[in-house]
Amino acid sequence: MKKDKDSKSQPELVADWESLFRVFIRPEGQASRATLIKYMDPILYGLNDFLKTHVGITEAVSLKELSKNFTDTIICDNPEKKLADVITCLIKEIAPYAVNVASPYFVGHMTSAIPFFMVHLKTIVAALNQNVVKLETSKVVSVVEKQVVAKIHRMIYDKKESFYQKHVQNTDTTLGVFVEGGTTANLTAMWAARNAKFPPKKGFNGIESEGIAAAYRAYDVDRCVILVSRRGHYSLRKAGGVLGIGNQNIIALDTDKKNRVDLSCLKRTITRLKKENLKTCILAIVGIAGATETGSVDPLEKLAKICAENNAHFHVDAAWGGPTLFSKKYKHLIKGIQLADSVTMDGHKQFYMPMSCGMLYLKKPHTLDVIAYHANYVNRMGSVDLGIKTLSGSREANSLILDSALKIMGRKGYALLIDHGIETAAAFAKEIKRRDLFELITPPVLNILTYRVCPPKIRKKLAVANDTERQKINQQLNKVNRRLQRIQREAGYSFVSRTTLLQNNNPDDAVVVLRSVIMNPMTTIEILNEILDEQEKIFDTKLKDLLE
Repeated sequence: MKKDKDSKSQPELVADWESLFRVFIRPEGQASRATLIKYMDPILYGLNDFLKTHVGITEAVSLKELSKNFTDTIICDNPEKKLADVITCLIKEIAPYAVNVASPYFVGHMTSAIPFFMVHLKTIVAALNQNVVKLETSKVVSVVEKQVVAKIHRMIYDKKESFYQKHVQNTDTTLGVFVEGGTTANLTAMWAARNAKFPPKKGFNGIESEGIAAAYRAYDVDRCVILVSRRGHYSLRKAGGVLGIGNQNIIALDTDKKNRVDLSCLKRTITRLKKENLKTCILAIVGIAGATETGSVDPLEKLAKICAENNAHFHVDAAWGGPTLFSKKYKHLIKGIQLADSVTMDGHKQFYMPMSCGMLYLKKPHTLDVIAYHANYVNRMGSVDLGIKTLSGSREANSLILDSALKIMGRKGYALLIDHGIETAAAFAKEIKRRDLFELITPPVLNILTYRVCPPKIRKKLAVANDTERQKINQQLNKVNRRLQRIQREAGYSFVSRTTLLQNNNPDDAVVVLRSVIMNPMTTIEILNEILDEQEKIFDTKLKDLLE
């Protein structure tokens, strides 16, 4: 950020050993201490009130304007500000232009309010500064991590007690790993699936050693594919690129009317791939338990059967929907997840943890053996370091936060949050259908739904329109919905996101929709009605003429 205009009037700060030791081990003085107490007290004990006071939903200031204040690229030799001044700057100059994802009116993304105690836990984890890559930098934290991994594994796979007693602290096996997020978890799952498909054999040291070209030669394969519905997360395409199979071989399958993978399309695709080239390898099929755009859940049990028939790794991306397992009332919605070879979950989504935390769980305890790495200075051969079987190197002790949260919340506490989101989303869908201006596009399965502005007279035109006419009308509607979302966002009172969905899996029938994610326990149907009221007002005053 640009230097303050009055910086020259401030006493010059000097970087020397005396001042360095002072700022390294304690606050610089009473002013710093007072400033810390002034702001940390409301953050620690009144987080939502603090955010409401200091952070809007979104300030109506463009990024272009904001960026003008952040053009200085010189790092000063000596300190520029004392801690008290830096904290004040963060609160007064940065926070107002951040996004208050904790507001109950912020219902557009999968980032929401966190329980106030999460800030305490994050602070302790930061203070301990454990590095879970290695026992020598974490010790008991690594032991705790294996325990909490086993707890979530049990929630997913529900093995016998003897299984968990055998593996909970077994240094030779891995029930799951903590990673940075769902992207890394999905990549790790596909990495393990790839290596297991092309293991070492006589004359070949394995794909991890010799690479993909040698692996294809050794196993007489021309191509590897991963199959997933159009609702699949884009991290899977990244995985295709990183793992060398090519992102064009992440094949997007059509969806049915409920936005689940179309099983007939999946079966036809498998038949076609085999018919076109017997040397095509189906590496994995991915089921989704809570699609990012629509919240939909694939038929996991049927996918598991198809995977078994085709010797394909069955991965379930439950980054969003995994915690539905906490709910006795709604866990049936992700039935079949226990059949997956691997499962992705995100801590910073419906476990309500701070950014960023992902997890990968494995049905078989030796699945990740194929991605093990060692080094003499860390994760040595024969050691029991958790970093041996992870893509991540150094990483913080997120497992301590999740373990503590499970103890504070309990299964029933998390279930209350899950139930609230699902039931409030269902009520929101009913309200959308009740109002003439809106059209519900994807009804909620879990707690995500999409809708759009589509007045009754336009719906009547769409009902009798031919393909060309329908596409033209949708283009007009797309423009209106894009502008509506942008105007509401910039007004700064509330926020829904938007995405583009294909109707009937037809690229020519792309429709822009408003997307709502209901996970904040303070979001009520009354608040959601206010958001719809605001959208109706925006349309009537600023956008109605575009559809005349």
